[in-house]
Amino acid sequence: MSADEIIVKFSNVSFEWGVNQPILNEASFSVRRGSKITLMGQNGAGKSTILQLITGESKPDSGSVNVSKDLTIATAKQVIPREYLDLTIKEFFEKCFTEKVYNIDKKIDDVLEIINLSSPHDRVIKTLSGGQQARLLLASALIQDPDLLLLDEPTNNLDKAGIAHLTKFIINYPKTCIVISHDADFLNTFTQGVLYLDIFSKKVEQYAGDYFIVVEEIRMRLERERMKNIRLEKDISRRKEQANFFAQKGGHLRDVSSKMKKKIEELEGEVVELRREDKTIRNFIIPSQKDIGGVILQLDSVTVAVKNKVVSKKVNVTLNKKERLLLVGPNGIGKTTLLEKLASGHAKGEHVKAGVKIGYYRQDFSTLDFNATVYQTLIKAMGGDGTEQSLRAHAAGFLLDAEILRAKVGSLSEGQKGLVAFAAIALEKPGLLILDEPTNHINFRHIPVIAKAINDFDGVMILVSHVQNFVEKIKVDFTLDLGALSKK
Repeated sequence: MSADEIIVKFSNVSFEWGVNQPILNEASFSVRRGSKITLMGQNGAGKSTILQLITGESKPDSGSVNVSKDLTIATAKQVIPREYLDLTIKEFFEKCFTEKVYNIDKKIDDVLEIINLSSPHDRVIKTLSGGQQARLLLASALIQDPDLLLLDEPTNNLDKAGIAHLTKFIINYPKTCIVISHDADFLNTFTQGVLYLDIFSKKVEQYAGDYFIVVEEIRMRLERERMKNIRLEKDISRRKEQANFFAQKGGHLRDVSSKMKKKIEELEGEVVELRREDKTIRNFIIPSQKDIGGVILQLDSVTVAVKNKVVSKKVNVTLNKKERLLLVGPNGIGKTTLLEKLASGHAKGEHVKAGVKIGYYRQDFSTLDFNATVYQTLIKAMGGDGTEQSLRAHAAGFLLDAEILRAKVGSLSEGQKGLVAFAAIALEKPGLLILDEPTNHINFRHIPVIAKAINDFDGVMILVSHVQNFVEKIKVDFTLDLGALSKK
């Protein structure tokens, strides 16, 4: 087997989701054995679809996807399917194999060690935290030891230690790896090449080099295209003026004008449409509930997980209007559990002031109705406060166009669900904003805009995020470290 051997080849592949939802248009690229590749593209461009075409889960409408004979492939998806949540860890891993594996317990122990997750095999998946579930998704692919490992947003929900473990594993993985992620620093540690899915042309561009080099190369190319457009538009404008002048003179000059107009059409054909790929969501604000003051939230005790047992710990947290709490601690310690209790008003030892509206960004988007359309979701969030026109303008700021507004939430990419969640929260005008990993699945271009909106929010906020450079953009008044509490 040659290291230069091509193991995946897309030749003029076109693919549509339903009618008028083109994802790929005659896209071609190849993947060599042993390479570590990043798959880049805007939210909703179709990156996860490319992985499904590689595995055969989806079939191209035209063109061909050629995968080497006998190539074993495993995918770590973004989220655990809901029908798997009642399985035990052992049952979940057994589903990774088509045949019975006799030394499955040893394999599970080995792979749990790789992902740094300590848990009994009979534990039910839904009792795991979001971060622990993310590690399990990863482990479900790794346990198969595939020739080609496909990782879809593998760092989502992972804490610092989890990301360090994963990075080390990918660097040392002797086989081929294709990764979708919005974590630039993580990608740059191992990327040898980039497949760039352009949401505008629906084609895949292939680049060699590490992640930051390729991102800069793409930025410079877009800048060259923008400058070329400026030059062409000036030239076209000047020629139009001359052609109109000659057309009015009549006679021979009218023929000159006609030739000039043909040249103008040629030049207009050379103008590059600036890529939607590089659109960022517009700056937005999250208005806070009016007429609330005093103590909005009082927290006297919290529960933390210590050696798979839940222990209650005393705390003293009081949040007034405009105050923010950062909740930290390793995966599985109890951060999401606390947020869920606060959001539902069922936490012991806590009190959210009566009448305070809660805006809750859940890392699994379960606050959204997956069977509702995006339009219905935003109308509900508006609560009758606004016009059809204002709703559509608001949605457009989050890159949610008329087509997406008609789509069901469940059919969207994870990144688009994140944008719908923020668009809804901004319409709800909460007094208390609860954010559980708000950068998960979100395109890196949008993150500074989201950080600004969150930082400008003047209600009470509780934030959980493992993304350090995002947290640094948010003013925090108090930090509650559940990891440190668990050791007391």
